Amino acid sequence: MTNDIPPRIPPVMPPDWDASILDALSVFPTSRDFVLNNYKTNTARGMNGLGVMLNYPAAAKAFLTFNNHVATGSSISRRIKELLILRISWLRRAEYEFRQHIVLGLRAGLTEIEIERIQFGPDAPGWDPIDAALVRAADELHGQACIQNDTWATLSRHFERNQLIDIIFAVGCYDTLAMIFKSFGVQPESCLDPLGPGVAERMHGVKSAS
Repeated sequence: MTNDIPPRIPPVMPPDWDASILDALSVFPTSRDFVLNNYKTNTARGMNGLGVMLNYPAAAKAFLTFNNHVATGSSISRRIKELLILRISWLRRAEYEFRQHIVLGLRAGLTEIEIERIQFGPDAPGWDPIDAALVRAADELHGQACIQNDTWATLSRHFERNQLIDIIFAVGCYDTLAMIFKSFGVQPESCLDPLGPGVAERMHGVKSAS
């Protein structure tokens, strides 16, 4: 991962999960079970990010309760959620998060062309108007901590109140995770594909690793 921060806090791996950690993970069972089922085969994407947070089980439990809502209980579609997460992780240059959510975004119905377009923002040619407004909302939340009036008016014509709240929750949750992953120097799992040609250069100004 291209990151100026070396690993600062080691992840807590499943063999070291004690009762307090299992209690913390009980609020996000799908994440817990995915890691437990896959870590021995080195295919548990997200294991290092989750493991870093588990150094502080009480705080992890509080945050993971919120994260579980965004990941599994949100009123917006998975596709919309991944669109927002990919955009905020791109804006934060949070490569670990972006690489994780390329996989999830494709599974949620985003195309490779749309994932590339996310990198260029809401004014890139080819966007559906609603998708453009969603990407713009992520930009405005990142830059001004507020969805601006024109963007809000567009979104409010197409989304119910709970969905508008969940749009903000998705961006805010993964903005916080971007800070965690970058500040703690979380490293990518070996199963995670590197950024594609040109993507690392656009994100960091460096050429992608071979």
